[in-house]
Amino acid sequence: MAGEAVNADYDAAFAAALLAVDPVGLRGLVLLGPPGPKREHWLAHFGSLQSDRSRVTRLPVHATSARLLGGLDLAATLAAGRPLFERGLLAAADGGTLLIGSAERLDRHAASLLSSALDRREFVVERDGFTERHSASFAVVAFDESLDDDEGVPATLSDRLAMICSHDDRAPLTAASWTIDDVAQARSRLEVVHIGDEWLRTLDEVATQFGVRSLHVFSSAVRVARCSAALAGRTQVCEDDVAAAARLVIGPRAIVLPVEGTPDRPEQESAGDQPRPDDTDPSSSSSARDMIVAAAKSALPPGLLSSLDNGTSSKRSLRSGRAGQPIKATRRGRPAGIRAGRWDRNARLNIFETLRAAAPWQKIRRKTSPGSRRILVRPDDFRVTRLKHKSETAVIFVVDASGSTAIARLAEAKGAIELLLAHCYVRRDQVALIAFGGRGTDLLLPPTRSLTKARRDLSDLPGGGGTPLASGICAAGKLAAQVRRRGQSPLLILLTDGRANLAIDGTADRPRAMSDALAAAAAIKSGNVPGILIDTSNRRASEPAQRVAEALGARYLPLPHGDAETLSQAVRHHARRSGL
Repeated sequence: MAGEAVNADYDAAFAAALLAVDPVGLRGLVLLGPPGPKREHWLAHFGSLQSDRSRVTRLPVHATSARLLGGLDLAATLAAGRPLFERGLLAAADGGTLLIGSAERLDRHAASLLSSALDRREFVVERDGFTERHSASFAVVAFDESLDDDEGVPATLSDRLAMICSHDDRAPLTAASWTIDDVAQARSRLEVVHIGDEWLRTLDEVATQFGVRSLHVFSSAVRVARCSAALAGRTQVCEDDVAAAARLVIGPRAIVLPVEGTPDRPEQESAGDQPRPDDTDPSSSSSARDMIVAAAKSALPPGLLSSLDNGTSSKRSLRSGRAGQPIKATRRGRPAGIRAGRWDRNARLNIFETLRAAAPWQKIRRKTSPGSRRILVRPDDFRVTRLKHKSETAVIFVVDASGSTAIARLAEAKGAIELLLAHCYVRRDQVALIAFGGRGTDLLLPPTRSLTKARRDLSDLPGGGGTPLASGICAAGKLAAQVRRRGQSPLLILLTDGRANLAIDGTADRPRAMSDALAAAAAIKSGNVPGILIDTSNRRASEPAQRVAEALGARYLPLPHGDAETLSQAVRHHARRSGL
């Protein structure tokens, strides 16, 4: 089925069968789509394929670490007069399946606890005077109900779940073709299934072509290919199995489109060398690799092919957060843990955790207060809820307006700014524009979230002349410092080819101009200002631009032919990867 179109429902049912074959090895999957009858049908199908792992534990998205790991059972402890421990959800899920609804809203700390348990297949609880070790052999099914690009299952967790698939809630239900007997036979056959070295190289090449460089993802792809062969009754992995792995594991995680044509391969062995018996001829042919690449492309989200144009990133890649950087707070924001501390008007007392801390000491304290039936709480028992909230993000565009292509670059930046401003109402972001060229640098648009003001101020933009790159970077650094003083999080977007020819004092000296630009970039890097350098040179990559990006500590993105939409998507994706 490598060269055939595969519908989403078939892949979802197939992924359920693969996960039932090796739930612990595959660790789980992400199912994209809204809740509805299709999801319930998928859950029923997945449950019908399991005989000894039918127990299901549901994880609330706002579960605390105490609920996940376990801790002191407050009610039982107060009733018994001695500390009693309560098992958490991770211990309860051992030997079964952990379901996470609305997983795109899962807290990062909870995602990291889950990821650690999946890696080690166990976890240790050290809290409330207890130290306990629990087994954590379970599979995770994460339901991703996100509606836009800014959401998604936390990357820490989704990177460890083998497969990503979706279901079409509008299509009629399809009958699954796998039974519990098929799964049982595949499970008994899995240990003897072998994958050849040539298929391993093919998976590695395909993952590299799509920009997927995670070892977790590669090992998951190998495991899925072996499970697919076992489910089909084979002991050798073939092309269909590798295509299934590319479709379910690599394709949904793609962040770039592969360059047309096949990659260069090492020269074949000499005539005297004999190939391995498990390396079949189809796997070494370019046609097989092309089919596997096509299978991975078929799993890209709808409408994404046009946006993944040689460097623009996928919406299903590493995502983190929707607003600015986290800021500690005392009176407002989302809960971010518990700490011991004094209770005053600037802190929020957590009564439950305070009682939990006091409970183990009640028997001892009542000896000093005979006849008292009250819960005796001391200042050392006070527990305060830590809060955090996201700051606003100010995206600062710094555009190279020099040379013959200045008009095109400024038009791209103008269009991208207008597209980004359309998202600012929800995200509470601001956008600014600095243009440098000729003999100076101009702040064309101060930080604003007003689309009307931006269109008015961006109507006529100057262009042409020399390239005072250092002056532009210095102006960006000063604006970033002002933004940070206002309590906002700056994000620097520099559009340039990196070929500076005017020094900081306006002298036409290329070596000195480059030295000044690198020094200005290093100053911004020392201030920990996240940034992206978009290389606008006509070549695929420019060595001067790469040097500036390295000095700036910024992500380097070659985008020689990007339009406003492509530029906007690239900025939004890399802003999420920077935690903004």
